[in-house]
Amino acid sequence: MTMISYLPAILMFGLFALRVPIAMTLLIVTAIYFGLINTFMPQEAMIQTMVASMESFPYLAIPFFTCAGVVFNYAGITTRLMKLAELLFGHWRGGMAQVNVALSAMMGGLSGSANADAAMQTKMIVPEMERLGYDRAFSTVVTAASSCITPIIPPGIILILYALVADVSVAKMFMAGFLPGLLLTVVLMITVSIISRAKGYAPSRDSRASLREIGQQMIRSIWALMLPFGIIMGLRFGVFTPTEAGAVAVVYALFVGAVVYRELKWSNLGRIVEESVLATAGVMFIICAANAFATYLTWEGIPSAFSSMLLGSIHDPIVFLLVVNLLLLFIGLFFEGGSAIILMTPLLLPVATQMGIDPVHFGIVMAVNLTIAGFTPPVGTMMFITIAIAKVRIEDYVRHAWPFLLALVAALLILTMVPAISMLLPWMFL
Repeated sequence: MTMISYLPAILMFGLFALRVPIAMTLLIVTAIYFGLINTFMPQEAMIQTMVASMESFPYLAIPFFTCAGVVFNYAGITTRLMKLAELLFGHWRGGMAQVNVALSAMMGGLSGSANADAAMQTKMIVPEMERLGYDRAFSTVVTAASSCITPIIPPGIILILYALVADVSVAKMFMAGFLPGLLLTVVLMITVSIISRAKGYAPSRDSRASLREIGQQMIRSIWALMLPFGIIMGLRFGVFTPTEAGAVAVVYALFVGAVVYRELKWSNLGRIVEESVLATAGVMFIICAANAFATYLTWEGIPSAFSSMLLGSIHDPIVFLLVVNLLLLFIGLFFEGGSAIILMTPLLLPVATQMGIDPVHFGIVMAVNLTIAGFTPPVGTMMFITIAIAKVRIEDYVRHAWPFLLALVAALLILTMVPAISMLLPWMFL
């Protein structure tokens, strides 16, 4: 392997510095490799790799779960979950901010996408928080931070991607995501409570909701709450595959919206299809480009060289995981989570398995890392989505973001050091 073999990778970081979009950057550097550097493979190999990467039945789970999340927003389920969250946590200090965090945890079983959750809750909750006297920048930061929970609680799309790339059970990844997702929820709620006490943010309810009120709202929301557990149980007992689970989620969402709640109208279908196609196209385009770039890495033997370098210098699994945390938090600033999973898993997973780290635990560490990076200034994707919708200056966002970033990193370190949090449910049920 010569120095010129690393040229596409070096050029990639140069294009990132120029703010060229991720997918276009990967396509440019891969085209340069196949067109100018590698004379042994035909130039058509790049296109063939991109097309072949999409000829995978499991990848259908991504558009299905994306569509299901869009349908739930139009079906009236999101508003019912928000009312339930307010009844449960509205009497706490910083009530509406606590509702913001709790809703993300509930939406984790429905949308599976941090970016989708960030956009939806910025439109829905930030104006309400501002009306109740919360600082707009603080409200925006809470929304972006809480959206880190959504892809970790199944059926997170990032968990599906890791399972496909790492060749591990999707059901195990789903089961492993529950407790880490709850840990992130608890840590963020504690952070919100501390900041709200300091800033004097009052509860959104004067008193604790009665058990009767909570029970009635839970009955109204039961159709939404049943979905994640239905998916897990269906996968556990072999009723359907992960891809079929996505199709079941779409049908279920349509049924609940049209028949049970009767809020889903024929006029909504056009917007549902449009939003689903645009969201899916963006993700799949990045995956195509990332797979083509991964072919360059594999052909040049960069993953094995990288693994040998790490194994030669790091011998302790904990030290390795800490280094991976730093690396992924940095990588996640430039890469969307899904594309980073595709690119970094072949590099890091072989080293992790050789050190005795369970691939499922490692997948959760990677997913949480890359999700936190999406919240982190100055270029996190959830940050850009929320400040663009809420019209908040980036410097105001940064000023309020640090306590939440520290809380999220603390949760990440706990998950890194205590594998049992991720592995308990897979050990018990699978």
